[in-house]
Amino acid sequence: MTEHRKIDTQAARPASLLERADASFGLERLSPAQVPKNLPPPRKPKPVSVERSAAPLPPLGDEQPHSQQSVEPSIAVQPPLQFNGPYQKIDRNHLREGGLIVPEAPVTGLLEEFRIVKRELLADARASNDPAAQRILVCSPHPGEGKTYCATNLAIALAAEREVEVVLVDADVINPSVAKRLGIKAGAGLMDALADPSLAVENLVIETDIPGLFVLPAGTGSALDAEYLASQHTGNLLDCLTRGAPNRVLVFDTPPALAASPAAELASHVGQALLVVRADDTSRAALEDAQQLLSSCPDIKLLINAVRYSPSGRSFGNYGVKEK
Repeated sequence: MTEHRKIDTQAARPASLLERADASFGLERLSPAQVPKNLPPPRKPKPVSVERSAAPLPPLGDEQPHSQQSVEPSIAVQPPLQFNGPYQKIDRNHLREGGLIVPEAPVTGLLEEFRIVKRELLADARASNDPAAQRILVCSPHPGEGKTYCATNLAIALAAEREVEVVLVDADVINPSVAKRLGIKAGAGLMDALADPSLAVENLVIETDIPGLFVLPAGTGSALDAEYLASQHTGNLLDCLTRGAPNRVLVFDTPPALAASPAAELASHVGQALLVVRADDTSRAALEDAQQLLSSCPDIKLLINAVRYSPSGRSFGNYGVKEK
């Protein structure tokens, strides 16, 4: 007769991982503690009276009334940089002998020509939202095409504008000649401020007796001039000169584009460039090469110098002059 036995399933089942861990490490000690039976009864909260305001608060997400809107913090506007450099007088006879525009003198054809040039430059600077448009680079492809002559006359013509300040920057470190053109004494200038950040550029800008005209000399040149002009400090310095001064214009007289690199380096820091070419002298190839070197400037204008013939017969400066 077959014997039937009851199988103990608990004995046949192997111990689980938790059970073995309990046997080895005593996990029963990690069970929650027993709650004491002699705890005091919980206290009943006291009623708190709440005063209702006359005007209920708006629900979340609704805009507050205009009278309760938070005031945005005002942004501090930096004042324009004030120039503290030396004061020098410009001999008007020296300007006249150099063929330059003479302030306070009768209107001449030369002045009228540069009035037309400055009007377009000022209009573009004011129409642009970029402060870099207040910086105008004057350059030429080759030496002897009249870039310094045009830069100086342009600066004098711009200074005659009401409420306009002009800083004529001599950036031709290889052959600085702006001070010589104006008949003033040059000292430390642009390159000194770029080489030594501790120098305050506002102390190097010369104030002249021509209202609104200032001059920043080229300063002391070195073998690292191109590297200084290509540095971030150049952009910071130029921003400092024009920051907070929307009526201040910087005019740069640079070396010829095909003769030295400073013009191409400064082109990325200005908003307008005036490329001076000499009539019947500058070749088309030279003009195109110079334009390519200045291509980092977004607006390049062409100024033809020493034009002797006008097809329209136009002549400025004769209106109001009585014939003898």
